[in-house]
Amino acid sequence: MKKELLYLLFAVAAGELFMPAGTATAADRVVVIPLGGVVGDATAADVIKGKTFSSKTAGKGVAGTLERHPMGQSYTNSIGMTFNLLPAGTFTMGSPDGSGSEPYEPGRSSKETQHEVTLTRSFYMQTTEVTNKQWNTIIFDSGLGAKPSTSHTGDTYPVETVNWYEAAYFANRLSIIESRTPCYTLNNCNANVPGAGMVCDSVDISETCTGYQLPTEAQWEYAARATTTTAYANPVYFDASNSEVAYGFNTNLHAMGWYSYNNSMENHSAETAYEAGTKPVAAKQANRWGLYDMHGNVREWCQDWWDGSAYSADPVTDPMGDPTGSYRVARGGRWDSIARIVRSAQRSSTTPGTIDVIQGFRLVLHSGQ
Repeated sequence: MKKELLYLLFAVAAGELFMPAGTATAADRVVVIPLGGVVGDATAADVIKGKTFSSKTAGKGVAGTLERHPMGQSYTNSIGMTFNLLPAGTFTMGSPDGSGSEPYEPGRSSKETQHEVTLTRSFYMQTTEVTNKQWNTIIFDSGLGAKPSTSHTGDTYPVETVNWYEAAYFANRLSIIESRTPCYTLNNCNANVPGAGMVCDSVDISETCTGYQLPTEAQWEYAARATTTTAYANPVYFDASNSEVAYGFNTNLHAMGWYSYNNSMENHSAETAYEAGTKPVAAKQANRWGLYDMHGNVREWCQDWWDGSAYSADPVTDPMGDPTGSYRVARGGRWDSIARIVRSAQRSSTTPGTIDVIQGFRLVLHSGQ
């Protein structure tokens, strides 16, 4: 008996546009655009989620789920962290206040002034938050620091209870291992090891480094939106009428992220139940750019200082945040947040030495590095 093959073909960065098109049997020929090749045919077996593939004549009798990686290029580094290449571009950062053509975004703050942002360089964004396994590989297993997580310590759970300096240290160590130039110089750090509350007096950030970094706030929101303009990045199945922003059910958010409503509910397949706290990364739907957990799970450090003021309405190019400050930006909300706190535009910040069970991070790498 033939099984239906649900295929989802998305826009790719530099070519034709394929949108979700329904179902097909495994014997049908499915048109795809492979990396480094021409438009061709593939079977479900040819396509590995998040990986590249070559065109091939479709076979017969193969059934499965076919998901074309939504961006044109992905990168897997030396310890198995995956990154998707996001194109340079211009987007509207912030949320609508109802004064223009767009309706007021429920739950917005006055500090989310809409403005045009241009990012002139493409960059690789980590597809998931840094996991316990990744942290342990770089920091704990090499004797450089401690295991910080206190919510869940399994390999596939996001590392948490990590402060900003410790996240920057992780980025530096990973850069060194891969012979990249570190981006951060951490000055006069205390005696605590990374993962146990290491705090530094100051930090210098290189403008010419080739290594891993925390995303800027603009990069983070650009990646979270993934071309969308709504409060939450549209999952594959999207209910535009749902605008719940408190503790209740939100169709869009439940499909994509972990927040207060589904904190201890079933996972996306409804087969198992998770305990309260952090959840394994990539257990929900990715956004259109193949990025997971941009809404909820753990709040993520960004590189920028933020003094708490609203954005200017003026257009900006490659913004880096405030030049100095007392607070670093943290984005994305967390597993215990109400819905409005995990919107794409939601802004928050905390002191860089803060360690909290809800605080994690993911990394970026500039293209060409």
